[in-house]
Amino acid sequence: MLTVDFDRLGLRAGERVLDMGCGAGRHAFEMYRRGADVIALDQDADELSVVSEWFAAMREEGGLPASAEADVKQGDALDLPFPDGEFDRIVAAEVLEHIPDDNRAIAELVRVLRPGGTIAVTVPRWLPEKVCWALSDQYHEVEGGHVRIYTGTELVEKLERAGLRSVDRDHVHGLHSPYWWLKCAVGVHDDDHPLARAYHRLLVWDIMKRPAATRLTERVLNPLIGKSLVIYAAKPAAPPGSRAVAPAERAHAAA
Repeated sequence: MLTVDFDRLGLRAGERVLDMGCGAGRHAFEMYRRGADVIALDQDADELSVVSEWFAAMREEGGLPASAEADVKQGDALDLPFPDGEFDRIVAAEVLEHIPDDNRAIAELVRVLRPGGTIAVTVPRWLPEKVCWALSDQYHEVEGGHVRIYTGTELVEKLERAGLRSVDRDHVHGLHSPYWWLKCAVGVHDDDHPLARAYHRLLVWDIMKRPAATRLTERVLNPLIGKSLVIYAAKPAAPPGSRAVAPAERAHAAA
């Protein structure tokens, strides 16, 4: 289940991209399929091991564009282990709400994005998240849990103060907000509750089959109760007289 629209991000084959806080790797895998040179970064070594195995399985299966490369990197969002301007595109999906010093994390993302590059930042949307917090302390009061609820205006202001220019926004996963409200109401960790189990089966069926009825329903719900807010932003291009370094040139310089 993808939160980011890679056409809006402007992703092209051969570009060097970062999935910061990749988790299970859903966005990293899709960028790899599209022919990007992908780095999947996370603090969790166990999750990175699984992502690395999936990258290997994708290579073994074949059918990837010739330019596509993929690797994992363990690292800290507050001190990204990359040089300035390393990436053409960046995805930071459902990460910033976990980080107490989100301004520093945003500054690091801006630092490693090349001038003229684009970034997609996604966070839980204000209204659905407020409902979850109101229904259950267990939803967010856990180690590594959510530490804040963003408004769209607040997130855009933080990105723009760090040097980015907001170019687009979206709300997605409208079918998922009622699921999480239900989970918070019956018990976040009670996966065996019949209502939660039935709704989860519906979501899995929708992801696998993508029937027209649920696709239409989600398009109607997204502007109202979409679970995630997505901000697409760009780093201003290099000043006249300077020249941005192309991905192939960066690779050559690093060799």
